[in-house]
Amino acid sequence: MERVDLSGAIYRKSTRSGGGGGNCVEVASNLPGVVAVRDSKDPSGPVLVFSPTDWAAFITGLKMSTE
Repeated sequence: MERVDLSGAIYRKSTRSGGGGGNCVEVASNLPGVVAVRDSKDPSGPVLVFSPTDWAAFITGLKMSTE
């Protein structure tokens, strides 16, 4: 698997995340060709990396499952 340089990642929390420090993820979509996802409680921990197409399909699936 190819390594991805995440040093320029700018992570953001979901607007649906509560302020109580619960189970949240942060997403960085500012990197060329990848979307990075990490646990907000462990920012120096592991990061999942998706292609923008795969990430968009995931988000679409989430939206469809909540309708």
